[in-house]
Amino acid sequence: MLKQEKFGLILDVETTGLGPTTDEVIELALKLFSYRTDTGEIIEIIEEDSFLREPLKNTALRNYDRAYRVHGIPYEMVKGKSFQDGKIKTYFHRADSVFAHNASFDRSFLFHMYPEVNDLKWYCTMRNVPWKSYGFPNGKLLTLLEAHDITNYQTHRAMDDITYLMELLKKSSPNGNLYLQEVLDSGPMRKYQPASSRTKMG
Repeated sequence: MLKQEKFGLILDVETTGLGPTTDEVIELALKLFSYRTDTGEIIEIIEEDSFLREPLKNTALRNYDRAYRVHGIPYEMVKGKSFQDGKIKTYFHRADSVFAHNASFDRSFLFHMYPEVNDLKWYCTMRNVPWKSYGFPNGKLLTLLEAHDITNYQTHRAMDDITYLMELLKKSSPNGNLYLQEVLDSGPMRKYQPASSRTKMG
């Protein structure tokens, strides 16, 4: 592998709601790929997987019906399922960098399941590109997918979302750079601090 080639991991979670301590992840999709650090060019997809799991907390179960209206994953589909932790961790262990749209959301949930994700370099594809400055109404994934003629329909299923997001990152910005390069140039996020540790530090 050339020096300027690295492994990136693009991921997305679907959850029972917005609270990382009260809600739970019910779907996780991951794509490991190689890319060039000098140009942001995506070279090839190395491996990809998608996992479902049944939420266990009462708070998460209570919120399921409301979340179903967004992701459309019926409870019967996740019932009895659990994540293959060993397999999922092989993705984290191989990645030099992690990419997600609104990455702080995905990371806050995954941190509670896999604390080691906090040691990875995370990049947010929503905040690391000045989408509004480029003339887009907002940085929502569907808005950007429509504007770049990728799709005009979002299923809110994790694998679909990251497949479309990868297509977006292969496009060129108005500056002529690939979007993935712009995301990288903006730099990684600061490490996640769970609410409890933030309070202690304050």
